[in-house]
Amino acid sequence: MGAVGVGGGGYRRTVTPPRAATGSATPSARTGRRRGARPSGAELLAAAVGAVPGGAARPGQQEMAAAIEECVASRDHLLVQAGTGTGKSLAYLAPALTVDGPVVVSTATLALQSQLVDHDLPRLADAVEPLLGRRPTFAVLKGRHHYLCLARLDNSTADEPEDALFDAPAARPAGGKWLGEAGRLGKQVERLREWAEKTETGDRDELDPGVDDQAWRLVSMPARECVGASRCPFGAECFAEASRARAREADIVVTNHSLLAVDMLAGRQIVPPHKLLVVDEAHELADRVSSAAQAELVPELIDRSTRRARPLLRPETAEALTAAGDALAVGLAEAPAGRITAGLPAPLREACTLLDAATRAALDAIGDVKADDPDPVRKQQARAALDELSTTAQRLLEENEHDVAWVEKPDNGGRRALVVAPLSVAGTLATHLYDERTVVATSATLTLGGRFDTVARALGLDAPAPSPPSPAAAALAASTSRPGREAPTGSDESGAAGRSGGATGSSGGATGSPGGATGSSGGATPGGRAAAVPATSGPGWRSLDVGSPFDYARQGILYVAAHLPRPSVSGLPDAAGAELLSLVEALGGRTLGLFSSRRAAQQAAELLRARTDLPVLLQGEEALPLLVRRFREERSSCLFGVMSLWQGVDVPGDSCQLVVIDRLPFPRPDEPLAAARAAAVDASGGSGFAAVSVPIAAVRLAQGVGRLIRATGDRGVVAVLDSRLETARGYGPFLRRSLPPFWYTTRRDVVHGALQRLAAS
Repeated sequence: MGAVGVGGGGYRRTVTPPRAATGSATPSARTGRRRGARPSGAELLAAAVGAVPGGAARPGQQEMAAAIEECVASRDHLLVQAGTGTGKSLAYLAPALTVDGPVVVSTATLALQSQLVDHDLPRLADAVEPLLGRRPTFAVLKGRHHYLCLARLDNSTADEPEDALFDAPAARPAGGKWLGEAGRLGKQVERLREWAEKTETGDRDELDPGVDDQAWRLVSMPARECVGASRCPFGAECFAEASRARAREADIVVTNHSLLAVDMLAGRQIVPPHKLLVVDEAHELADRVSSAAQAELVPELIDRSTRRARPLLRPETAEALTAAGDALAVGLAEAPAGRITAGLPAPLREACTLLDAATRAALDAIGDVKADDPDPVRKQQARAALDELSTTAQRLLEENEHDVAWVEKPDNGGRRALVVAPLSVAGTLATHLYDERTVVATSATLTLGGRFDTVARALGLDAPAPSPPSPAAAALAASTSRPGREAPTGSDESGAAGRSGGATGSSGGATGSPGGATGSSGGATPGGRAAAVPATSGPGWRSLDVGSPFDYARQGILYVAAHLPRPSVSGLPDAAGAELLSLVEALGGRTLGLFSSRRAAQQAAELLRARTDLPVLLQGEEALPLLVRRFREERSSCLFGVMSLWQGVDVPGDSCQLVVIDRLPFPRPDEPLAAARAAAVDASGGSGFAAVSVPIAAVRLAQGVGRLIRATGDRGVVAVLDSRLETARGYGPFLRRSLPPFWYTTRRDVVHGALQRLAAS
């Protein structure tokens, strides 16, 4: 059957003016309301808190809001650690309304973005309207591919696989579609066409029910392929351009770290000009910038780009592109998976050389996009795809010492790729993040080992090492910098043997009795609020820890199974499985299991299903939102999963009273970027394990531990089945200092008694 395009007989939509930002005023009104006296951030915060059902003043929230106002005035940057329950969203949104021009708020997760847009901002706008004399406005800014593209809807044909409803003959090779699949896809596209006539925003998130990714790719346009509003026949109706227009007129613009990273790398041309940037979930920013700066070569992508450009090329030019793609496929098949440390293997170097030459020739043949081109959109799509391939091939051939290259070969035999990414993005952040704006970076996990220094340096700030160093940091440095030592990433680096009898129960120095350590894992004030981490500062920036309103030492226990052997094999060791089973049985379910590998999670689920009658939910068996909802509703259930469960799962109440972590979440030795960064530190005379692996584990561990206490009434236990958190004299205290100050113990009888009391309550 012949290929059927999506475009049909041409698409036209009635032109409507771009919808204004939520609750927006006209530009003149927006300018006028800036004149005269205005309420302070503290007054706006008080009004916002008063509008929250059961809302009450929180000292940490007030302290954070005041510090933001001060930093805006002084033009200093600010790092704020605000524990769960602080109310940090209102703490930065209220003072944001005292700043001239738009304020940009960036989040890492869709969950937080939805919380801000659907709940916090509308409630704030209602609460402060009487004080401001108008309703403040807000808008959401997403990447261009999140919006329906009318030009794509109009111009798509069957030139490439993702544009075709039927892209394969009867034999259906890889990537082809059966008739039933094509029919399903066609129905989704038709529904998108109908939706295009009604939607005011074109935002995919507003399409209910949604469509799958394959269908959405047919009607959306990546930024690099966009011809620009001035050259596009649908420029006046463009949903993405309308979203930018709304953002320029809003008081507060909510975006995401990925788009913020692209904006920085593109010279700050996407996000509207602003004086204040709030980066929430800031511990995720460096990784998102690294992902944005990452590039890859995939044979299938070369094939797709060749199909897209073929109508614009001579046959021999297109064949050169095909030959380069074939050479890359051969090179990837021969190369081992993992980091490339001794230069590109000859077959991959040859493939990149061929691709560089072929893409340059193709780009020269296509020429520039001109206003009078008969199809500028399709021409720009072809050019953008080829240009990206050319740039990536040249980058790989340069073998820059600041880049890391590796080969990805999934175990399931899926997509293979040659990938390149920056060794560090701290320099990029230092250059592009802070210029001409005040940056407030906030998270519940910004301090590692009891200090802000590590995160500050990762975010591109000048943070001199503390003098003298904290006890935990000093111990870590001492145990990982012995001359001649080589320590594999992810292992016990301290060289410390497990101790019997008495042990130090906290990095603060609380000494336990023989038989196991007890005490506080961090430190707390007499009033129950977590003790603040000492402030740190550097040139042009300062830090603040506002603690948490939770009384961690009374609400939770951190239990380390110090009697277990150090984990040495993949999966779930028998001893750890027996410990997990005894803990879950003592409580009767209500357990969130966070595992280091899918194999370990599966083994844990099989063990509990075989030995108990408890409902056991395993990540991957159903959609994650559905699993989390069942875990919340079924009081005796257990939910087991891997890294995506370590953050973003919010289950307050007695449905989650035990969080079990099977092992310390050090990066795997085969994680290319972490391994390369550690090797670079080792080569410069430092400890790559201390500088790279331990901080990564600290952030991950803090995020996982943070799943337990989500509200003031929560009670429970965090159980770590990795004895190194207690026995490793170097990084053990450092990691514990990075966690909330739970009551700490290594005694099984103590934690079993606590779980049994929770079960009976």
